[in-house]
Amino acid sequence: MSASTVPPIIIKGIGSYAPQRILTNEELSHMVDTSDEWIRTRTGIRQRHIARPDETTSDMGVAAAREALANAGLQASDIDLIIVATITPDMPFPATACFVQAKLGLHNVPAFDMSAACSGFLYALDVASNMIRAGAYRHILVIGAEKLSSITNWEDRTTCVLFGDGAGAVILGKGEEPGTGILGGSLGADGEEYAILHLPAGGSAKPASIQTVEAGEHFIHMQGNSVFKIAVRAMEQSAKAVIERHGLTPDKIRWVIPHQANNRIIEAISQRLDVGMDRFWVNLDNYGNTSSASIPLALAEAWKAGKIQKGDHLLFVSFGAGLTWASTLIKWQ
Repeated sequence: MSASTVPPIIIKGIGSYAPQRILTNEELSHMVDTSDEWIRTRTGIRQRHIARPDETTSDMGVAAAREALANAGLQASDIDLIIVATITPDMPFPATACFVQAKLGLHNVPAFDMSAACSGFLYALDVASNMIRAGAYRHILVIGAEKLSSITNWEDRTTCVLFGDGAGAVILGKGEEPGTGILGGSLGADGEEYAILHLPAGGSAKPASIQTVEAGEHFIHMQGNSVFKIAVRAMEQSAKAVIERHGLTPDKIRWVIPHQANNRIIEAISQRLDVGMDRFWVNLDNYGNTSSASIPLALAEAWKAGKIQKGDHLLFVSFGAGLTWASTLIKWQ
């Protein structure tokens, strides 16, 4: 298939969901030795949404998916593949995407999970857009959903202040206007650096035991300073690669929608890309770090606010455990 005949792959629908429960910095200060000022000045976070104990990752994903379907003017039956990006699946197996499929009533529709941590949504976008481009599917539901509160140690002030729960969803399909939609992506990983951000136990390397539970090894472990240094460098390189590949310059980017991890990381990326913070969409203060859900949550917020217009170039850029990183370039249709 020549470049001139490659169909544009566009976002046809957008949806999001955040749990009703809000946990503020002030409330956290009564749980661990921290303060609202300490959290805000070091991360930019004011509050985060926390799922109910009986609310699962698939529940949140389904809520976001239903909104995306309504936004696209499609029925659930129009979906012929489901991909869920998550590191907090309902169960180790089956895939959370299978629970989403069942809750949407989509019998026999293929469904699988994407595990690339905070980069998962962009990995899934890359896979889904190429599967549609190849002619294998018509409409793919891509969800980023996380219940990070379930793997957060609420006694560790270095990590518990960072994370929140939520979900975002998009529906991809073929567009009609050449040169629009998902233009391309840049993905990367470095497995040798896994130890600076990981969940040590619960897998085949270290199955659950009394010892792993007592040692707190079923919670997120992170070396913050190391994450910051590598994240900034990797996100800069990934973003520049995809921009240059498509013959653009940073001044042509209308919105950068970054992974919402830490304001300091976002500000560093702004400086390195030479794109002003006024062109970064940031909602970290209200949601915290929601891993694979952060970019679709921010995209949905920007779109609902009427800030994304036809012809706008959007740059998504992320970094997460793995270590993984990714960028996606879109021209809004």
